Amino acid sequence: MSWKSVLGFTFFLLVFVLLFFYWFFPLDERSFLIENSGNNNFTLNASLGESMQFYENMRYQKPEISYRIEDCTLQKEDEMMRAFDWIENLTILNFYEANEQEEEISVTCENTIIKGERGAFIAGEGGVTNLVTTENFNVILNGKVLLLRETQCQGPLVGTHELLHALGFDHSDNQNNVMYPMIKCGQTIGEDLVSHINYLYSFPSIPDLSFENVSATTHARYLDVSITVKNHGLQDSENSTIIIYSNGKSLKEFEIEPIPIGGGRIITLKNIVTLTRPEELEFYISYNPSELDKKNNRIILKINN
Repeated sequence: MSWKSVLGFTFFLLVFVLLFFYWFFPLDERSFLIENSGNNNFTLNASLGESMQFYENMRYQKPEISYRIEDCTLQKEDEMMRAFDWIENLTILNFYEANEQEEEISVTCENTIIKGERGAFIAGEGGVTNLVTTENFNVILNGKVLLLRETQCQGPLVGTHELLHALGFDHSDNQNNVMYPMIKCGQTIGEDLVSHINYLYSFPSIPDLSFENVSATTHARYLDVSITVKNHGLQDSENSTIIIYSNGKSLKEFEIEPIPIGGGRIITLKNIVTLTRPEELEFYISYNPSELDKKNNRIILKINN
């Protein structure tokens, strides 16, 4: 082999090595800033129920709420059933007896202590025993009613009072309201309370996936990302897909498992190969079933100059 051939081969090898290092080894690092977060356009009018509930926007997952009555006399069981009927006739709620599944509202006539879990709030002899807080709602998972007090009133005032506690409602200062701390015959369910129940349960019982946090950095032709996705809806989500776009073209997509109400998932990806240096990254949650708000499924990051 002549010296010219050796020199040419050496030059070619040197160029190849330099290009290899340029493409695949970290010569610099760039970070991204959120340009557009696709902010949640789903809003609730909290003022409608201000001071009426223990916390804002408390509701069960669905307007169909299961219950179980145990250890009650026929008289008290009848009062509780009339309380369910009274609220059903005024609102969009529907109560049904739980079969083998765990009930959402437990009714008992035994003098026992109400034990609470997450976000428990008990008032008198009824209340919320298990609660999940999301960006949109305080979702009630379980409530409890102790039907202990006796009354000579014709209407089911005691049962209704405690049932409304289990629905998240606090006491009222109005003596004519059934939520007044002392039971008096002739008390009624306030129209504002009925309106608030119908408003809260007018929203469909579906998930709401959204980006909680997204960050990204590049080093040479590699991309590192960290993503947090949460479910702020009223139902556990199914599988979903996150798609990452670089400069408008699909770069990476991957599936994430179901997310429970109020739960989230943190995803970290390292060394995603990029053929071009991204100036803009777009992250999108692809979820075919309906959501409360699709606008928070997209977030755009741009280079932090």
